[in-house]
Amino acid sequence: MSVRELVVLGTASQVPTRHRNHNGYLLRWDGEGILFDPGEGTQRQMLRAGVAAHDLNRICVTHFHGDHSLGLAGVIQRINLDRVPHEITAHYPRSGQRFFDRLRYATAYRETVALTEAPADSDGVLAQTPAYTLEARRLSHPVESYGYRLVEPDAVRMLPDRLAAHGITGPDVGRLRRDGSLGGVTLEEVSEVRRGQRFAFVMDTRLCEGVHALAEGCDLLVIESTFLDEDVQLAKEHGHLTAGQAATVARDAGVRHLVLTHFSQRYSDPEVFERQARAAGFTGELTVARDLQRVPVPKRR
Repeated sequence: MSVRELVVLGTASQVPTRHRNHNGYLLRWDGEGILFDPGEGTQRQMLRAGVAAHDLNRICVTHFHGDHSLGLAGVIQRINLDRVPHEITAHYPRSGQRFFDRLRYATAYRETVALTEAPADSDGVLAQTPAYTLEARRLSHPVESYGYRLVEPDAVRMLPDRLAAHGITGPDVGRLRRDGSLGGVTLEEVSEVRRGQRFAFVMDTRLCEGVHALAEGCDLLVIESTFLDEDVQLAKEHGHLTAGQAATVARDAGVRHLVLTHFSQRYSDPEVFERQARAAGFTGELTVARDLQRVPVPKRR
């Protein structure tokens, strides 16, 4: 059975708390697993969440601040210790290559797994598979940072009532889908487009064009809301978003399910983030993320 869900491994920003580990997020997309921003302690959080090294197919790092990348060393070594049998691809800003190299080879271990490095140095497509296209967009932060967007290809949904009206049944349905027409009936007459699902991951950034482009039309948007709205100037100075800003982006982009995360340790009440997001006019499904939480990708409309 295919599963599409976000497994939240950590939700803190620069400083972890008793209840919030540093960042870490696993997107399960059918048979693949994409690990985003493995901060310190990610390997242990994976164990607690029931996520194995074998579940990983890609690692995506937005930028090389420690709360988003210090867990790389442990995760990469665990991948090799467990002898993961398939290739794993790592995406990260090319400008941080020296940091990736240091983390990949932080200590001595035996390499047993093919880890492919595919860094990003501009907006565009990073990978294309039959199941999805993975894109990167530049964000606005004191160090180079990229957000990631996963887009499933559109497909065709056959409409039984229209097929029946034209007397098309059995193997002829497959022929029509394959060939585009059958006996004068076109595929467009008896089908509709099934829009592919969209997911985006937006971490440390000010408001910028990349944020809006990543969020556009997403079924599930995971986005930082480090600060509350009263600290908007502080957020801008440090290259972050507030809860209200993140929610406004999601509202304007038509996001179906908004996940707020990456919370500053200065705030103790997570419900305030939800209130400010609602005050900004976001009416879709909303999650203020907790460590070890699972968030399903919304079902198709």
